[in-house]
Order: sequence, then C-alpha cells, then structure tokens
Amino acid sequence: MEITNVTEYQEIAKQKLPKMVYDYYASGAEDQWTLHENRFAFTKIMFRPRILIDVSKIDMTTTVLGFKISMPIMIAPTAFQKMAHPEGEYATARAASAAGTIMTLSSWATSSVEEVASTGPGIRFFQLYVYKDRNVVAQLVRRAERAGFKAIALTVDTPRLGRREADIKNRFTLPPFLTLKNFEGLDLGKMDKADDSGLASYVAGQIDRSLSWKDVKWLQTITTLPILVKGVLTAEDARIAVEAGASGIIVSNHGARQLDYVPATIMALEEVVKAAQGRVPVFLDGGVRRGTDVFKALALGASGIFIGRPVVFSLAAEGEAGVRKVLSMLREEFELTMALSGCRSLKEITRDHIVTEWDSPHPRPAPRL
Repeated sequence: MEITNVTEYQEIAKQKLPKMVYDYYASGAEDQWTLHENRFAFTKIMFRPRILIDVSKIDMTTTVLGFKISMPIMIAPTAFQKMAHPEGEYATARAASAAGTIMTLSSWATSSVEEVASTGPGIRFFQLYVYKDRNVVAQLVRRAERAGFKAIALTVDTPRLGRREADIKNRFTLPPFLTLKNFEGLDLGKMDKADDSGLASYVAGQIDRSLSWKDVKWLQTITTLPILVKGVLTAEDARIAVEAGASGIIVSNHGARQLDYVPATIMALEEVVKAAQGRVPVFLDGGVRRGTDVFKALALGASGIFIGRPVVFSLAAEGEAGVRKVLSMLREEFELTMALSGCRSLKEITRDHIVTEWDSPHPRPAPRL
C-alpha cells in the first residue's frame, strides 16, 4: 500500500511494534482528552485564501536561532527511538540532515550525543531533563556542546511523570538490550522493572521536582548555548520565560502525556505569542500531521513547528526512509497550502489567512434586498 499521508504510518507502526512499545509512543495521560484535542483543535481553524497571486515561486526557508533551515518543520525530542527501529536516533539524525532541518535529541535517547554527532553534519538541539545531581546535568550539557549541538531545549513540564495508564498496565520498562545512552557511564542508564511504570519510577528517583525559574538562570551560567523553554502553555509563563533570559519558547503539552485537560497546543499558541511580544520566537509542538496544520500554526504566530510521534511511527515502519518520507510529505503539503492560500514566503502568512471558531464573527454587510 502506498503511503500518501503522515497519519498512515501510525497503523503500520501499531502492527509492527510490540504492544508495550507502541502503547508507550501512542498513549497520553489519564483520559487522553488532551491527546485527542491536540489533533481535533486544528479542525476549528479554517482558511481565508487569497487568489490571483503569482505563486510560481515559493520560499519555505527560515532561520531558527540564526540557523538557516529549509522549512519551518523540525523534529521534536522523543525518547528511546531504538525501540522503534534498530538504527533509532541515527536514522532520525540522517533524515533531518537530508531534509535540511533541525533534529532535537532527547536526554533519554538510546544513542548518545557523541554517536548522533558522528552521523555527519546537521543542526541539532539537545533536550534536557534536569536531574537531582546537578553535576550530571552540567556534564551532559558540556558533552552536547562539545558534540556540536546548537541549543538546549529545557523541558519544564515534568517535575513528575504524568499518569500514563497504558504504561502502568504494560509495566513499561526499557527493553534489556537498550540503555539511556547519555547516562550509561553514570550508572543512570538502566531502568528497573517496577510495580507500575518503570519510567515513572525512574523519574521519581532521578528528576528534580524542585526545578524552578532560578534554574533557568543557573543553566545560563554553565552554557553559552541558547535555551529554549519547552512546555509553556500560558501568557504568564511566557512573560517570565522572556524575563529569565530564554532565547525561545516551545508551546508544548508534552504530547498530551503530562497533565490531562490542558488545552491543545494550537489553542494555547496565540496567547503565548502575544505575551512574548516578538522578543523571542515561539514554536509549536503537538498534534501536527498535515501541511495545513503547519500553515495554521504560522498564521497564529509560531516561528516553526516540531513533530514527535510521526517520527517514531515512520521510523518503526520504514526506518530512515520513513522519517525522510514524513518530512517530505509535510513539506510538500505545506508548500501546496501556501500556494493555494496565496503566500510566497513565510512572512506573507498572516492572521488574516485564517479564521478560528474562537474569533468573533466577521461582520458582514447586510445583503441588499
């Protein structure tokens, strides 16, 4: 069967992967309301396309933190990619590089920062969880710097792990042949079996619940890399992030895996963009499956988007070729959406190109009788 869109990879991944692994990637927290909403909220935004504009040339290029990329579609950090495919993060890194875009490597990758760097050139960010032992954190950040990573994406929504009931039922743990490669030499690379979710127990033991804004300041004292704050959903926190010296904000609800009943990220985006007042770029993470979704996010003020699950599902289905295909399908769909909306470059995408269900109705002149 020919794959014609990103979503089709999920069913293939479901058939190929062990249940524990598929459920880990696919599920959300508790009732999974936010998981559904992350996708469904995009249906509440419609286009207002402009016609008769010369769209024979379309430029999708952009810069993120000063780095030029081919399109505003980037790869979000997702853990344990070798559970999906033996090449794991190596394959994802090569696919991102081939597409001319950014990959974010998870702290909990099954390949180390050095291994990913060895795949060849590419612009890569490193996602950071802050461990109780700050020496571990400082060491990890230094290793990412040395390996040529260009930014730190600090995850701020996980003082504790969300309640992911599929992982509890499956007694989720990392398969015995895999380790958290970045922590291998620190005796933090293995995850023990637990009475519920092995990952939840690992987080409870290792991740610092006391993490606060002062730690964002501390991070700036140990690295010169720009810091993106990942997990912002409100205007209040957007303002504090800017004041705290963040170089960018990622609007994220952790793939709906942390607190259930938070809004879809596309619903929270505009509030955060307005609060940031153009002082730092704002990115969207969560629910993007179509080029139309990318356009909607940019129309609401995002500087770019990150995809997570489409990467692991396509990786499971077809390895590196799958991830390449996901990136090229989203690129082609996004280019088509731009053309059909009358936009030739990203700066031409404006709020006027969409109308949302939460906008006040556009006043229409009364029809002449």
